[in-house]
Amino acid sequence: MKILFFGDIVGKIGREAIKKILPELKKKYQPDVLIANVENLAHGKGVTAKTLTELKDLGFTCFTSGNHVWKKEDVAAAISASGATLITPLNDPRTPLGQGFAKLQIGSKTLIVVNLLGRVFIDEKDLTNPFSELDQLLDNYSDQPPMVIVDFHAEATSEKIALGWHTDGRLSAILGTHTHVPTADYKILPQGTAYVTDVGMVGPIDSVLGVKKELIIEKFLTDGPIVFKLLEAGEVEINGIYLEINNSTNLAEKIEKISRIITV
Repeated sequence: MKILFFGDIVGKIGREAIKKILPELKKKYQPDVLIANVENLAHGKGVTAKTLTELKDLGFTCFTSGNHVWKKEDVAAAISASGATLITPLNDPRTPLGQGFAKLQIGSKTLIVVNLLGRVFIDEKDLTNPFSELDQLLDNYSDQPPMVIVDFHAEATSEKIALGWHTDGRLSAILGTHTHVPTADYKILPQGTAYVTDVGMVGPIDSVLGVKKELIIEKFLTDGPIVFKLLEAGEVEINGIYLEINNSTNLAEKIEKISRIITV
């Protein structure tokens, strides 16, 4: 199975960049599945029915998210209105039962996509243990490693790396998101699980994690509050991961970093 996964898509500029780059990437990789993290989809925080529909119409199979996904419209209403498959972190109390992972039928294979939220340096209340939550899910498939892709939306590199080692050989891939900065450690672990600490973002280069750089510099200089503003045009970095999963073992055979720069 061939899978394209994109890091956090930031605002309108990120959505426009995806529209522009996707035909090229589809032609090159011929993916069976398209997945993207969309917690920053609607003007930098949260999702709306309109923005989800915009990407769903491009052919995306499933969307993952993180702790910012609830910042705009009611998520359940946005999912219902758009018809999109959007999952929210399994270990977050705001996630309804069954919305923390998705079971996708891709041809004759079932692909499970899981969303988890890290707890180190994440200022959210009542999160359950992501390691335990994932263990419980995988225990349902103890006879054979299932075809499972995990978006681990976390701040600390140590927490992400530890989850990778903890689950090596028990699932297909652990893909880190949240920091918007791509890491260079994409690899297949010894027992067959593909891993990267952070995929990165689809957002403006001339920014601080997608936000106008002058605002963030001001915040650090003054320690005062600011109103986040996003760029509307300019150079955009496209960060993603291409995976090939063996249909017999459900383990990874290839992981490739996708990195492009285009102008919107």
